[in-house]
Amino acid sequence: MSKKQAVEMFNEDLHISYSQIFCFTNCPLKHRFQYVEGRPPERISISLPFGSAIHSAIEVAYTALKNHGRTEPLEALCECFETSLELDLEHSEVPVIFKKETPDHKGAVAMGTAMLKVFHESIPQIVQNVQEIVAVELPLTAKLYTEDGQPTEFKLSGILDLVIKDKNGEIVVVDNKTASKAMAKSTGDDSGQMTAYSYLLAANRYVFPTSPVKCQFDILRKLVTPKREIVQTVRTAQDRKRFAKVANRVLSAIENGMVYPQSSWMCSDCAYSDACKAW
Repeated sequence: MSKKQAVEMFNEDLHISYSQIFCFTNCPLKHRFQYVEGRPPERISISLPFGSAIHSAIEVAYTALKNHGRTEPLEALCECFETSLELDLEHSEVPVIFKKETPDHKGAVAMGTAMLKVFHESIPQIVQNVQEIVAVELPLTAKLYTEDGQPTEFKLSGILDLVIKDKNGEIVVVDNKTASKAMAKSTGDDSGQMTAYSYLLAANRYVFPTSPVKCQFDILRKLVTPKREIVQTVRTAQDRKRFAKVANRVLSAIENGMVYPQSSWMCSDCAYSDACKAW
């Protein structure tokens, strides 16, 4: 199933994603602009199309490993990356804000190529540590329940980058990321994204409802000499219960029209900064 098909499937019912929950908890006003009013962005950061293009290339690599047991050539991954990036930039109707590590189109391509080279060199190690690639870009939904165990009208939805079985035959959910800075172990442990993915896996019986879920961030760093870093964490049934509680509180706040701006480090990349100032 393609990402487009998965999104269309999600839109057939009342769904909320972790991205929406994250957006609301960090800035309810941005959530309103983006998800309630559906405003087009005023500008986008190069980080969005760049990250999406890297994800597309990595998806090609894992799909080839899963379906054919072969390693795609580095050239094929780089071609996929460049095509995806160029299409996104070409069709962008708003200004794209470039950054220090990716100062222009040429610099973004050079950085992406170097990062994919690091990823490609790590494939033999990845294969050695994986018993089975269960799914690539896996779309899942799950009913949200109240604290009293009653089903709500909403479903949690998400698309998991990668689900594998490790050498011990245990399920591991992997999220591929690009980043300039290293991720602290505490950041991984506190990530609501992985708790949401754990919730989806348990609800869809990839693991037993009470079992812990192994989670792994696979991060490609945007450095002069790029490198790959792994952050591992675990989510328990109690973590999932708490996540459902948070999700329901967010839904209640949205339904009650709770809207206000929240200043943070993310404001510099916000796609709605002009609208925010005029609010």
